[in-house]
Amino acid sequence: MQNTYHGSKSREGLIDGFKVSIIGKPNVGKSSLLNALLRYDRAIISNIAGTTRDTIEESLKIGTHLVKFVDTAGIREAQETIEKIGIERSISSIESSDIVIALFDGSQKADEDDQKIIKLLESFKESKEILTAINKNDLTRKFDITMLEAYHPTSISCKDNVQSIIEQLTKFLDEKSDADDLILISKRQIDAVEQALGHIDDSFSFLKDGELELFAYNMNEAIHYIASITTLFERDEILDKMFGSFCLGK
Repeated sequence: MQNTYHGSKSREGLIDGFKVSIIGKPNVGKSSLLNALLRYDRAIISNIAGTTRDTIEESLKIGTHLVKFVDTAGIREAQETIEKIGIERSISSIESSDIVIALFDGSQKADEDDQKIIKLLESFKESKEILTAINKNDLTRKFDITMLEAYHPTSISCKDNVQSIIEQLTKFLDEKSDADDLILISKRQIDAVEQALGHIDDSFSFLKDGELELFAYNMNEAIHYIASITTLFERDEILDKMFGSFCLGK
């Protein structure tokens, strides 16, 4: 059950859809990338820095996979309260994402905001799939691409060519869905197994301490959550078989 739970948890995106956050400093082309992926103008595009103040979410099929893209507010040192809130939501979006696409402006030299984003990627590289892209490849390259060597950046133009991003996403999503392990088929089932495992762990502690009533209670709850995954059960019958040898009275 542990293996099934962890395998299902790691591929939860197969059930509810994978979440992909698009991050970068203001005016780097995040909204243009979202529009290019969706193939219509969903996000407002402007030369004014800080246009996106809140996250914008849209779902799209990539191959056979459902993907929720999140266009986030540009990450920089903001002074205005509303923009600060938007940036906080951007970071929160990264934390809840399966995949992060970090976008950099290839036509500009890296600045403090770019450095801040690279540090942010460092903090999430163990827990998230990270894709990096250098935008505006139709302009003269000024960005030092060696800064992103660890992330194998791809070169794109959000105006007309984001195919390399789609190909990387497809490869990752296909690999996630390729395993032959048994997996649960809904978030409700994953949550039920999580609850069952928690009660089983608690029951062992109470059994060691001789607290048989609490042991029985937690095993009872574990049975309830496990049974909720498949079919209804006769609780009294199962408990009689499991605890027939225990004296639970005082």
